[in-house]
Amino acid sequence: MKPKTLRARTFLRKVRRHLRRWLARVRAVGKRYIVCGACGAKAPLFRIVDGVDYGDCFMCGSIAADASVIQAVDEGRFARTYDHAYWDMELAGARERAACGSLARVAEAVLYASRPVEAFIDIGCGPGLLLDALARLLPSKTCFHGVEKFPPPYRTDHPNYHVGDLADLPMRFDAGVCIEVIEHLTPKMVENLADALAAKSNEGALYLFNTGLADFVRSEDLSYLDPYNRGHIIAWGQQALRDIFEPRGFMFIPMRSWSFAIEYKCDNRVPLVQRAWDGLNADVLKDPEMGEVMWLLGRESARLYG
Repeated sequence: MKPKTLRARTFLRKVRRHLRRWLARVRAVGKRYIVCGACGAKAPLFRIVDGVDYGDCFMCGSIAADASVIQAVDEGRFARTYDHAYWDMELAGARERAACGSLARVAEAVLYASRPVEAFIDIGCGPGLLLDALARLLPSKTCFHGVEKFPPPYRTDHPNYHVGDLADLPMRFDAGVCIEVIEHLTPKMVENLADALAAKSNEGALYLFNTGLADFVRSEDLSYLDPYNRGHIIAWGQQALRDIFEPRGFMFIPMRSWSFAIEYKCDNRVPLVQRAWDGLNADVLKDPEMGEVMWLLGRESARLYG
């Protein structure tokens, strides 16, 4: 990136931060404040869900549970645990996503990647239903892996299903997805995830995150905030995510109100939707038996949401 361009972008980012501070003061007059669980700034109360205060932070852009709740999660004192009851509740949604939406996100991530995709990771893959779906649609491909730190009792027997931390896997990755995960995580946990991704990524690796961001909650689904049943404690703002991923070598790429991408040590400015037509990794999504269904799904998803 040219120095003048970099200075201009840095200046504009500072201006936006000052505007957020000013808007926070103006729009929060007379409101009750909490401490933002995402960045620690004062944030006006946005909503109370099952007794948990959520603030709408104009500093980092997140809608986050109060910092005391986030601290309790980090210390293991929060009520939501990922036990059998949680997985029983989540299984229906996981099956639905694996049969449709998650496949589209995988196809998009492969097509958006700036480097050849030889190893792909599903981060926080739960029971591994997405791995099974990919095995049905792309039976000739062995590049797809999944990792889950808290596996349910019922899970896939796919050979590339890994139990444990991403940081402990023996390979590096070229692309991946993280679907309905980071809304459960505290800032410290997302920082650890970013560190692990940086350590396990080849240069140019791209990851697509599917999560309800703060704008999604504000304009589309207030019920996404759900501390005890689904364990959703933060609807992340773009600035908060930039502050975590960019210092670790990732370029943050905004997408939709429910998704974003990050790219490791890469300055590819080609728009994502255009990359979907470039064809670098088209063959990864084609199979001699099942044909081009995944490739077409990725291209159409990119065009629909691009």
